[in-house]
Amino acid sequence: MTRRGLILFVSLGIIWGIPYLFIKIAIAELSPEFLVLARTTLAAALLLPIAARHRAIVPVLRRWKPLLTFALFEIVLAWYFINAAERTLPSSTVGLLLASIPLVAMAVAFLGGRRDRLTGVNLIGVVLGMAGVAAIVGLDVGGSDLFAVAELAVAVVGYAIGPAILARHLHDLPGVGVIACALGVSALAYVPVVAITGGWPTVMPSTMTIVSVIVLAVLCSAVAFLLMFALVAEVGPIRMSAITYVNPAVAVVAGALFLGEQITVWTLVGFVAILAGCALVTRPDPRAARTAEQAGADDQAVDAAAGAAPSTGTGHPTLDEALDEPVPPTEPIVR
Repeated sequence: MTRRGLILFVSLGIIWGIPYLFIKIAIAELSPEFLVLARTTLAAALLLPIAARHRAIVPVLRRWKPLLTFALFEIVLAWYFINAAERTLPSSTVGLLLASIPLVAMAVAFLGGRRDRLTGVNLIGVVLGMAGVAAIVGLDVGGSDLFAVAELAVAVVGYAIGPAILARHLHDLPGVGVIACALGVSALAYVPVVAITGGWPTVMPSTMTIVSVIVLAVLCSAVAFLLMFALVAEVGPIRMSAITYVNPAVAVVAGALFLGEQITVWTLVGFVAILAGCALVTRPDPRAARTAEQAGADDQAVDAAAGAAPSTGTGHPTLDEALDEPVPPTEPIVR
């Protein structure tokens, strides 16, 4: 990894690991629905002009049905239930439990008919990851917080379904347009929700709450998305996906340092088990990998026979070019 790639990787790992800390701070004064509204409105206001400059809005809006479905699962439901869960759960626990998303994504892929992906190693990963979740929920979370765990489970399922919708219906559209439009329609959806529930703040929020909302919208959503594409352009989507294993550690450390949240033995056991399980779940089938490698070798042989120059693989697209590419098939997409 290049020095620039390492800086981007570390920066994005930190940025996507701290949202739970700032959600915990903001949710003390704001309703879950208003926090979603404020965050999506500000993030959309920053990303929509960029998407418009790349002419990425109209193509996305033409597929408004899958766009709405993607926004529903990835933002509307997921962000609300994360906010609601953090009213009682520690931010570090939320970050750890959300690390189980690849486990649920595997189940979503299986139910969607992609049974070819499921290997014995993947099954071991599912069992190990679920054991880690059980360790945290059963031994680290009090019985009074089980409803909050159920709320968080809705967010995990939403984050797992969102990329499946993206891969099936929106995979060929510019990523900046998909995310910007999803944030925009989510903001519009929450205006009547906040009005009906009376979730508007009744007093001026504290400075720290306002700062938390700005950090969540600007840094953890809009800037993080741009950094993600810069990182993909620098190191590729495969290496970029390793960021998923950094975020939970950042969430645990941030919660302990700034909120005084306790790190127990079961927190560490669950953390190791979940990440090890996710690593095994996302491990590709060696047979499929060999087939893909052979196909690539065959393509190079055909190109060589035709007199084409071999690819060196050293070129990387610029950030401007990367923004026109589809969203990489990784989680998390937005936090």
